[in-house]
Formats: sequence, structure tokens, C-alpha cells
Amino acid sequence: MVRANFSARSTAFLGRPDTVPRVSRLAIGVDGLFDGEQSLDGPTLVLVEDGRIVGVQPGAEAPDGWTTRRHDGTAMPGLIDAHVHLCADGGPGALERVMDFSQGEVRATIEASLRRHLAAGVTTVRDLGDYQDAVLEWRSRNSPGLPTVVASGTPITSVGGHCAALGGEARGVAEIRAAVRRRAERGADIVKLMGSGGVLTPGTDTMNPQFTEVEVRAAVDEAHRAGLPITAHAHALDAVRQAVAAGVDGIEHCTCLTRDGVRVDDALLAALAEAGTAVCATLGSDPDVVVPPEIIAVAARAGITEAALRDAAVRLHRGGIRLVAGSDGGIGPAKPHGLLPFTLEEYVLAGLPATAALRAATSAAAEACGLPDRKGRLRAGYDADLLIVPGDPARDITALRKPVATYLAGLPQ
Repeated sequence: MVRANFSARSTAFLGRPDTVPRVSRLAIGVDGLFDGEQSLDGPTLVLVEDGRIVGVQPGAEAPDGWTTRRHDGTAMPGLIDAHVHLCADGGPGALERVMDFSQGEVRATIEASLRRHLAAGVTTVRDLGDYQDAVLEWRSRNSPGLPTVVASGTPITSVGGHCAALGGEARGVAEIRAAVRRRAERGADIVKLMGSGGVLTPGTDTMNPQFTEVEVRAAVDEAHRAGLPITAHAHALDAVRQAVAAGVDGIEHCTCLTRDGVRVDDALLAALAEAGTAVCATLGSDPDVVVPPEIIAVAARAGITEAALRDAAVRLHRGGIRLVAGSDGGIGPAKPHGLLPFTLEEYVLAGLPATAALRAATSAAAEACGLPDRKGRLRAGYDADLLIVPGDPARDITALRKPVATYLAGLPQ
């Protein structure tokens, strides 16, 4: 399958704080490093100049002429949350209530959401569904000092389908192609297609596809023609199969629901691996929030249980599938913004090695966001977005809950 070459196409905005004076040459000293791929033990310096990493070297002594800032802990790339909804505030019915917000309230919600991500060590997010392109409009205003935003604009859905109220309904091949072109014209970095129904949209079907195979192939073709990747929300196993066969670049949730519960079969694993499709499993919830019984009941009737989702995630990992990390932040009280550290804990509880979970939120997520040469690694030439945490997250993933310091473009936050 031919993939869209979208790295250079990305229009993601990089916010740079304008209130902290920039040190022209900064050496950030730490006890160890996770570079986005692997852990490196021992004292290490990350050399930063003009917002970019220019070198990573062992030891604690900086070169002449460099200012040193020392932190106890491990440095790693700033986290990347590959599935958020910035215009939703995380309260009950968040995606529905945004339709009643004024433009000023929507902008304030987006910025508050980003600040919550930053407080959790997240320096890049991928917004996969807003209301009437609100995030794309906000991003054009160039607000400084906030995480990088990659955005899809409003998701494309069937008439009356999942999240139809957000304004992205399309019927038939011609309307779907036109919808993809509109998103490209408005500066979207990725196209989001609702391939199945969703739990939070009453009356939609989580067990079956929302579009025909011909329609999904048309969306993929039009997106790739525009140089954009396309990812599909898919709870139903048949919707996942349909999307992979059509050539999507990513699958969101990938719950693989059937009438008999969650089922990730060998044929699907082989198809995902052969296609190189990225899967964002959106595990995790706020442990301090009690999920309403009615939501638990709806999920259970659909076969969605914590154990089943964990088992599916570990089967995907063992099958060699490209897993990326996304929280679905903003959609409700159990899914607030800044949840990503708990998503990674859930990956580890499912059975993934901690290093695999960390890669899912750094180097693998950067690739899925179309930023593989800028984000997700501590390497010369990359943006100096860093997170420092106590101890070693490769040994104790819960270290991510306690950020010591976060840097955006070399500036401490």
C-alpha cells in the first residue's frame, strides 16, 4: 500500500513561551535518559540551542560557554497524546455542550485543555475531532507557550452517525470526497473518519460499519491525493477490517467488537502488520472518577470490559502492530485532559513492556502525528521538548505521574 507522504505537509503549530528569557546555549543535566527508543543509564547532558537539540552526551560537565541546568531524574521526549478533543472540557456531555459555547468560550476551553496536558508533561497533542473546525481556527491565531497541536478538524461521519452533531455528516462517495477536500483546504493535518458508531452517541451502532467499503476507499483515496493521512474511529471488528482493507493510515480505539465480545483474530493481526497501520487504543481513565453505572452497563452490553481491552492491546503488541498512545482526553469526567500517564500505565498493566509504552507516547506517536523528524526523540536536530521525571520510567511507569520539569522548545514551563 502506498502511504501518504505527510511529514512535510503538517501545519502543526509550535507554541513558544514569550515570557521566559531564552538561554542561547543550555545544557540540561540529568541522571539518565529515555531517548524515544531506549534507555541510557548514567549522567547525561542534553544540549539545546535556539529551541533545538544539538547534541546528547554522557557526563555532567558542559562544554565551555554553555549554561547548565541540573535536574534529578530521567529526561525523555515530551509526551505525545495522539487522541484528544481540545474543545471538550472533560465535563459530563462535553462534546454536546461545546455546541452551546460562544467562540470565546471555545477558545478558552482549548487553551485550558492544552495547559492541563502541559502540566502532565504532554508537549504535543493530536486533536481528532472538534466542533466546526474550532481547533483549526484557534491554531491560526498562534497562541504561544502551549503544546504543539496536530489537528483533523471536524470528523467525517455518516448522516446521524457517531458525533454527527459536531457538523461533519457526509452521504455517498461524492460528499465524502468533498468533505476530505474541505479539510485539506482548511489546513487539517490528518483526516478523521468515523468508521463505526460510538458509545457516547445514542442510537449509533458500535457493532457495524457506518460507511460502505466503497465510501471508505474514496475517503482514503481523496486524503492521500491531498497528501494527508487518514485515521478511522472503529469499534466494530468489521469496521476495523474494512478500514484496514481500504488503506487507512491509522485506527482509533480498535476495540474489535463482535456480538460475542472483543475479538482480535490472527487474520486481523496479519493484515494490520502487513499494512503497517498505526493503532491508537485509547486505554485508561481517571482512577479518581467513579464511572456512572449506566455507562458501565452500556459498555458491558457492547462487550467492552477493562480485561477485554487490555487483552486486545497486548495481542496487538505481540502481533507486531504499531501502537501509539492516546487518551481520548476531554470527552467526559473519566477522560480528562492530561490523562496520558494513566493511559501508559494501562498499557503496562495489560502486559506491554514499559519501554514499549514509552515509545507509544514518544517516537511512535510522533510518526503517527506526521512529525517523525521533529518530535518524539532526544536527538540532534529535534525540537527541545523534554520531560524530566523522578527515577526511571522504564522501570516504574508511574514516575510519569510526577513531572520534575517540562521544556517547550528549550524553555522551562
